[in-house]
Amino acid sequence: MSESVTEHVRENPVKAPVARVPGTERHRVVIIGGGTAGISVAARLALAGQKDVAIIEPSQHHYYQPLWTLVGAGEARVEDTIRDEARYIPRGVTWLQDWAEEIDPVARAVSTRGGKRVEYDYLVVAPGIQLDWDKVRGLREALEQRPNVSSNYDVRYAPKTWEMIRAFKGGTALFTHPATPVKCAGAPQKIMYLASDHFRKQGLSDQAHVIFASAGKTLFGVKEFAAVLEQVVKRYGIDTRYQHNLVEVRGEKNEAVFTCAQADGGTAEVVIPYELLHVCPPQSAPDFIKRSPLAWQDGGTKGWVKANKYTMQHPDYPEVFALGDASDLPTSRTGAAIRKQAPVLVENLLAVMAGRVPTAKYDGYASCPLTTGYGKLLLAEFDYDGKPTPSLPLIDTLKERRDMWLLKKYGLPQLYWKLMLRGRA
Repeated sequence: MSESVTEHVRENPVKAPVARVPGTERHRVVIIGGGTAGISVAARLALAGQKDVAIIEPSQHHYYQPLWTLVGAGEARVEDTIRDEARYIPRGVTWLQDWAEEIDPVARAVSTRGGKRVEYDYLVVAPGIQLDWDKVRGLREALEQRPNVSSNYDVRYAPKTWEMIRAFKGGTALFTHPATPVKCAGAPQKIMYLASDHFRKQGLSDQAHVIFASAGKTLFGVKEFAAVLEQVVKRYGIDTRYQHNLVEVRGEKNEAVFTCAQADGGTAEVVIPYELLHVCPPQSAPDFIKRSPLAWQDGGTKGWVKANKYTMQHPDYPEVFALGDASDLPTSRTGAAIRKQAPVLVENLLAVMAGRVPTAKYDGYASCPLTTGYGKLLLAEFDYDGKPTPSLPLIDTLKERRDMWLLKKYGLPQLYWKLMLRGRA
């Protein structure tokens, strides 16, 4: 992290109770994770008057990750996406600045890397998602050593993406999407569209061969929005290659290696040379979650925390709730989804704490603001059924819009920092 970024996050620190001493302690409610989901839930519990709530979160900084797309496109500063974590720990909530390492739901206890045993009456599991960089051979080395390989999925590399795009003079610009679930599944496309628009503005359209190599079978899961994005792809002349899963980056040769599904059910290795490479890494639930009794141990949801998709209550341990990226909720992993999940979870948690049956329901709402060019954005909103669920009246969200671009660039960050993380939106 640059010195300017470091100095930025030191401004106006706010004191929060932080416990770091090994030993055993007990709290009424323990929240694993101090990201978007964990802080939103903690803030709502605090507003509801709940006492004795603790958050287990190791990070000193809190990030507004949706803006990293614009950082990678030269439209935002990375410094503006970072705050001090302590500023968003709600008053009266204890911050255990440590890593959760093991969950024992029978004993109702969480063990931390620092040697602490944290017992609970109720547990909220919201540790976020794990970026599995090392599951692609050579990727980490290429990111660190090659100027033409980057990823907006890390705060260190988002500024590098813009430098890479600016330095591009022609050839193959390759953008990838893995076979695993990812947070903000539209992000690999967003930067691709912005890069394509930048190339157009620089007069490089004829020299640029933009490839989208995705392990998926379609451009987008909701057909109404996929139809709009197909036109965006056509406008930029993007070469889409589906069922291509990135397995290796040969940085010194500027080659990306994929496994590609074949008609006979087998796979073949495909090598694509590139001049520019933007990678979305494989992702999974954190390792300690995968090992936990709270997670599925087989099937397509293996490794993700079990949660009723409507109430977010764990089916085996009724005092446990889960939301956000590490849960098995069958919807997109986005901050907008968490904004709708958090109030439902808190209402249901309070009901269980009071001895009542949880009745609040989450309908699967998620939103993906897809930047399709500079000054253009397609706001994709949908529910569990894959049905468009627009939340803004009198606005056609099946079109690329400049007002939605302005909302993403200026409005949503303010909504996040000032309202959502304070439990008020």
